[in-house]
Amino acid sequence: MTHRAQTSTPLLDVQRLSKRFGGVVASAGVDLQVIEGEVHALIGPNGAGKTTLVAQLAGQLRPDSGRIVFAGADITRLAPHERARRGLARSFQITRLFRSFDVLGNVALAVQAAGRLGGDTMPSPPRRSDAIVARAHEVLAEIGLADRAAARIDELSHGEQRALEVGLAVASRPRLVLLDEPMAGMGHDESQRMEALIGELRRRTTVLLIEHDVDAVFRLADRVSVLVSGSIIASGAPDAVRLDAGVVEAYLGEE
Repeated sequence: MTHRAQTSTPLLDVQRLSKRFGGVVASAGVDLQVIEGEVHALIGPNGAGKTTLVAQLAGQLRPDSGRIVFAGADITRLAPHERARRGLARSFQITRLFRSFDVLGNVALAVQAAGRLGGDTMPSPPRRSDAIVARAHEVLAEIGLADRAAARIDELSHGEQRALEVGLAVASRPRLVLLDEPMAGMGHDESQRMEALIGELRRRTTVLLIEHDVDAVFRLADRVSVLVSGSIIASGAPDAVRLDAGVVEAYLGEE
């Protein structure tokens, strides 16, 4: 894959972010910059603190110290829905879908939620206005589920459910989407479809990708950062990171 040249101004600028849980250091002064228009991959062993870092970026966890700057504004203390309104969205490591709604209903609910001015609310049947339905169908086409609009969630394969969750994350047209292990639990064919989907997403939004499939990461990413024991030990172009002696010793060697 040809990786695109990027401008130097970061869309997301994480500065000395730290988070402890008792005696466990989950984030140890993390510095991370994501440039607008890139796929930036965050990799590392289990327990490295990747999901904890993403939760801090999305607002589900408050850091103990440090700053998160997004699109030039300090969002460190903003609630998740306030970050979403500014254009930052995330998917989750464990699929979170509304099983009482069909596929179209799930996406329509995400589209409807993106237009709310308030904070988080309990899910309710989506308002099927022409504009909401049109955008929902547009999202389903983007994620390859146009023919599954009327399907129930339990009729979808695992890979289709993961693709749908990505669709929920991008329904609001975010400037940056955080994808937390979107290929988790997938077989080879499903992983290939998800990889193709992420490759298409890069045309419309910036992506911070957390993923254990190292081969897919190095095919997709413009830049890669490696998190080990809560600290970034390397960050740069995929080929440089792959050959970094510290990365090989701490992570890639075991892969």
